[in-house]
This record gives sequence, C-alpha cells and structure tokens, in this order.
Amino acid sequence: MSRFNPVSMPSTAFEDVAALSAQRSIRWCPGLAARQGLALHNEVFASSCEGAGAGVALSLALDDWRSLPRAEACEAHDRRSVLWVQTREAARRVGRPYRAGLPEYLQARIVHVRAEKTEDALFAIEEGLRCRELAFVIGEIVGNPKALDFTASRRLTLASEKHGVPLFLVRLDAVRDLSSARMRWEVSSAPSPAPRWNGQAPGAPRWRAELFRARMHAPGEWVLGEEQGRLIADRVQRKADEAGADWTAGLRLRHPPLRA
Repeated sequence: MSRFNPVSMPSTAFEDVAALSAQRSIRWCPGLAARQGLALHNEVFASSCEGAGAGVALSLALDDWRSLPRAEACEAHDRRSVLWVQTREAARRVGRPYRAGLPEYLQARIVHVRAEKTEDALFAIEEGLRCRELAFVIGEIVGNPKALDFTASRRLTLASEKHGVPLFLVRLDAVRDLSSARMRWEVSSAPSPAPRWNGQAPGAPRWRAELFRARMHAPGEWVLGEEQGRLIADRVQRKADEAGADWTAGLRLRHPPLRA
C-alpha cells in the first residue's frame, strides 16, 4: 500500500499564512484600526433603550479620526463635515443627534439626514461614502430590514474602502445577520466610574463592547470610555479568554495532530 505524500507548497504560501495568523492574533486597541487602514466599515449592534449605539459609534469614529497618520487630519485643521443618517423610525426610538452635547469642533460640521425608509437611508449613506469631503459617516437603522442584505452591505464596504471614508452603522434592536462589515460590535451601557471631585455628579459614560467579528483581529470584550478627549479601553479578560480557548479547541478537533 502506497504511503500518502502531501502536496508540496511553495514556502511563500506558508509565510503568507503565518503573517496573516500573526496579524489576526493582535488584539484590537484604540487607534489600531486607523493606523492599519483596514476596518473602514463597522457595525454596532445596540438596544434602542439605551444611547450606547450612537455613543460607541461616535467614540470609535473620533478615535480613528484622531489616529490617522496624516498631520492635517487632526480636528483643529481637518474641516471636513460628518454625515449622520437616520431612518425616521431610528430617530423616533433614540432621538436626533443633540448638537450642543457634541464636542465643540463637531457641532457645526454635522450634516443630519432623516430618511423615510431604509432604502433611502442606505442610498444617502452610500452617496456619503463616495464623498471624500466627509471625515466619516454614521448611520442608524432599526432591525433587520430586507433592504440591508449581504449585497447592500457589500456595496457599503466597497464604497467605503474605495473612497477612504469610514462608516459606522448602528443596528438598533437587530439580530446578528450576514454582513461584509470588517468589524462588528455588540454594545451596551456600563456603570460609570465615580466622579473624582463631586460624588453627587453624574459619572463619565462607559460602554461594554464585544468585538464578535473582525477581519484582522481576534474577538474580545472591552469596557470603553473617554478621558481627556481620547478613547480608553479596558479589556475584559474572562470572555475573551474563553472565546480564544473555544477557538483553539475547535481547531484541534478539526485538525488533530498526526501520529507517528
């Protein structure tokens, strides 16, 4: 009986796989996506009972904006506008963006669009992604509408990557479905830290964010917040470690070690 001889593969193929594996093992951290320039299309799943969806989307967008490797991209010099698109139902559930509550350098830059239907919102978002004069686009859509299928998601990804305009699409009261988004988050509100000076004052907002799918990063969970105009992320060890252990165990079951 003849022995099985594995098909020889060029060493460059193994090097490419090793490089991809090493890059994927890098944990996400603030500013990393912008420096890599790989995650322009993001989805944020959140409940409409909280303000976590828009809060996390805006914080991630501003963090990427501040981390761009171009000197002119800082808020003081970059005068590009920001497009914020909502369906009428999304605005009814979570309200419109409150300009006075936004950072001062953003208040005059927000271009708000309220669309009647999901199809209209997706059209406005895609047109915004084709405009290089926008710093980023935020969209808010309710549920799992038929118009937002994988094909529509792919169109948004291609437009975002072709023109270099990041998209942060908030999925309100939606379940996880097929999507081509490069990074997908599930977020909820988290307890605020105690105020430093006034114990009766409200604390700074915090969010619990699970990165359940990413093209170039391992899944993980963090508590996000902002301090002195920058995004901070404290990793939640338990669930991230369990996810990594489950992935490793599954890999071993699919590819058992060869016996001598």
